[in-house]
Amino acid sequence: MRSKFLGSLLLLLLPVYIYAAGLAAFTGKVTDAKTNDPIVGATVTIPQLKISTSTDANGQFSFSTLPARGRYVVEVRYLGYQTLARTVDLSSPTALNLALTPSMIETREVVVTGTLITSTSKNNSTSATVVDKEDLQGPYTNLIDALAKQVPGVSQITTGPGISKPVIRGLGYNRVVTISDGVKQQGQQWGDEHGIELDQYQADKVEVLRGAASLQYGSDAIGGVINLVEPLAPAPGLIKGEVLSNYSTNNGLTGSSLMLTGNENGFVWRGRGSYQNAYSFKTPAGYFPNSGYNNTNLSGMVGLNKSWGYSHLNFSYYKNNIGFFDPESVDDLYTTERSRTLDFPRQDIRHYKIALNNNFVIGEGSLKVDLGYQKNQRRELEDGPDPSLFFDLNTYSLDTKYSLPAKNGWEPVIGLSGSIGNSLNKAEEKLIPEYTAYAAGVFGFVKKTYGQNTVSAGLRYDYIKNNGKQLTEDGEQKFTGFKNTFNSVSGALGYTHIFNDNLNFKANAGTAFRAPNPAELGSNGVHEGTFRYEVGNGNLSPERSYQADATLEFGSGIVTGSVGVYENYVHNFIYASTNGESVNIPDEPLVDYPVYRYGQVNANLYGAEAALTLHPVSFIHFENTFNYTHAQNRSFDRPLPFTPAGAVHNTLRFEPKVKGLNSLYFYVGLDNYFKQTRVDATFETPTDSYTLLNAGIGTTIKLGSQPLKIYVSGANLTNKRYYDALSRLKPGRISQENLDLGVFNPGRNITFGFFLPFNIR
Repeated sequence: MRSKFLGSLLLLLLPVYIYAAGLAAFTGKVTDAKTNDPIVGATVTIPQLKISTSTDANGQFSFSTLPARGRYVVEVRYLGYQTLARTVDLSSPTALNLALTPSMIETREVVVTGTLITSTSKNNSTSATVVDKEDLQGPYTNLIDALAKQVPGVSQITTGPGISKPVIRGLGYNRVVTISDGVKQQGQQWGDEHGIELDQYQADKVEVLRGAASLQYGSDAIGGVINLVEPLAPAPGLIKGEVLSNYSTNNGLTGSSLMLTGNENGFVWRGRGSYQNAYSFKTPAGYFPNSGYNNTNLSGMVGLNKSWGYSHLNFSYYKNNIGFFDPESVDDLYTTERSRTLDFPRQDIRHYKIALNNNFVIGEGSLKVDLGYQKNQRRELEDGPDPSLFFDLNTYSLDTKYSLPAKNGWEPVIGLSGSIGNSLNKAEEKLIPEYTAYAAGVFGFVKKTYGQNTVSAGLRYDYIKNNGKQLTEDGEQKFTGFKNTFNSVSGALGYTHIFNDNLNFKANAGTAFRAPNPAELGSNGVHEGTFRYEVGNGNLSPERSYQADATLEFGSGIVTGSVGVYENYVHNFIYASTNGESVNIPDEPLVDYPVYRYGQVNANLYGAEAALTLHPVSFIHFENTFNYTHAQNRSFDRPLPFTPAGAVHNTLRFEPKVKGLNSLYFYVGLDNYFKQTRVDATFETPTDSYTLLNAGIGTTIKLGSQPLKIYVSGANLTNKRYYDALSRLKPGRISQENLDLGVFNPGRNITFGFFLPFNIR
């Protein structure tokens, strides 16, 4: 059935492939707004068509074989200038003259692609932050770690440096959607110690959308979206690439990545290989045993960029090995050993993905079709190479949206999506039942711009069906099985107003939902990575979120920033908790395991986010961010678990002009985390406040015509002993036979690295 469905769909799309909308050429020139001098080497992109080029010695650029009609956003970037975005109408092309304004902050008018309609951040009501590739380089252990330390409102649930789960505005697990290669990442996000199977180095930039995005992405997006944007293909006739590497002293993390991408008359391709390897991480008290990890990623893309749009076939293979340790006493928590050879127990995760991304130009509209297949295999090895727990999840997905031609400022979009997921248990131990999950949704959205105002509205209907398989072992019923069907209608309203070039306002209100996942519905067994026995509930109802937010963004040559507030009421919020019950499991490492049962409460989350950057002079940047979340269990009048502590990040950055060195910088920063006493006292413990000292230096040197960027950055330079509020290794979360254990977060870490982008004609 799946093969017939996909085959029929491809046959239906074939006529669109060969449909030619006509050809158009588009040219322009990029200059300095003050001097009118041409800017050489500025990057010019059309994100909707996934094409890019750069300006020549005269500041000129051109795109050929474009659609004959349609409105598209053109983005221009150059270091030291404010990013510029303009919407062009190809039905009446004229040479575009783009004047860039010298600025101490470059990303004021950044383009966001992960929303239903590509537009600048100013014209988009969604609260979005874009993190460029260069900002992802530093003393970070993975992609989520990098985002959590830079984006207001983003936190991470960690199990040592090797595993990070994203949290946006206090919501994590299956409430945050990650998009890669245009499709929703489908792994085992329900697990406390299950990370995101993504290459830290693969994204050219990352868009973080805060707030509900169920209108576009369906169930699971009530907290927000992390959208990884791959490098765009270069101009025809060019081959581009990058090589990067880094080494971190705390856990000996070595990471390297090589990427090549090219364009030959519209035939585009890309290939990447990445590898990371780390031994056990070091706390101020010693190394935590068997906490090392290694991962390998191989990915590629082949496709066409033509006047009818583009069609890209992406494929990837990601393998991750992560060591685990079950301490039995405080004497076992730390060691002096730091071998890269992983012992047992450990995780062996493999993620395979194929994605076909298409955008067909149809007159002045466009049809975007994303087809995906993912295979996620999670093996948990207790005492040998044969897995004791083995989940094999296969997911097929379809996402389409048709952007109708814009008329009189109205931009309508309609779409549908669907997925089929099937999970098998292939080992002796079983935590969740085998299941099949079906999802389908349809939506409509419209956006209207009039003057300096933009309004948007949308509705979505979703249908979800989960079938869990019944299982009997040794005459006892292991899983009772479940059959659940959920229907939901979601809606969203958005508004933005641009007062002037330096001030704009945005607000959103809407409702979203999340269907319970199979682990919440049917778990029944020991979850080794969490040291507990988990019991699901087949009668759970979907979570229903009602939320609103508002953000004021401001910026000038000296002061830039934003301040926002949000509130999110979640009816039927799902989480696992314990009432002191325990169960005896023979032949397991523990005699008694605490029992955690999934249940539902009503929850209210509200908070604030702010960013402020001061530029008293051109070479000084004083960057500050703040975020705070208040999460309350309204049903039992106590805090929700896994609530991030409030945080203030301060960084003083200097960029002096030194002859012979390009883009020299050095910085010193403080990460200030508040005390977190708002915990679910039935199974959580409070954490104290702490401050971490960070610093770094970097510059760019020329290797012929290629820029080599080198840096040294340090985190927790005072080797502070602390427990993070969302660390799964903090006291109270590891309990061995009534003995509370706690492992400090990583100590001092210094990272050395380089990044070399290059061009080959």
